[in-house]
Amino acid sequence: MSTVESLVGEWLPLPDVAELLNVSITKVHALLDERALAAVRVGERRIRSVPAAFIQDGHAVESLKGTIVVLADAGYSDEELITWLFTPDESLRGRPIDALREGRKTEIRRRAQTMAW
Repeated sequence: MSTVESLVGEWLPLPDVAELLNVSITKVHALLDERALAAVRVGERRIRSVPAAFIQDGHAVESLKGTIVVLADAGYSDEELITWLFTPDESLRGRPIDALREGRKTEIRRRAQTMAW
């Protein structure tokens, strides 16, 4: 199991993401292309999957897209940015993804922008 797999824990294959969001699989691919979501291949069968924490109340976490874009523009791969989002940070008292889910996007976005320099 890779570091990113163990950090995230619960993964959703793309068809499951489509079902949870109540959209087509084509729309899930569009969300990945738009950087509203990020996915990596996990498990023995290397199935492209999204962290379950990226979905909240039947939608992609609202502030996730901007954060993914900032990190991707800084050169982070999907695996690297997911690892960053799920790595506990003592100064946050949790993980960046938890802060985003709680609506603390400004703090996380600022940290992501700092990493881009």
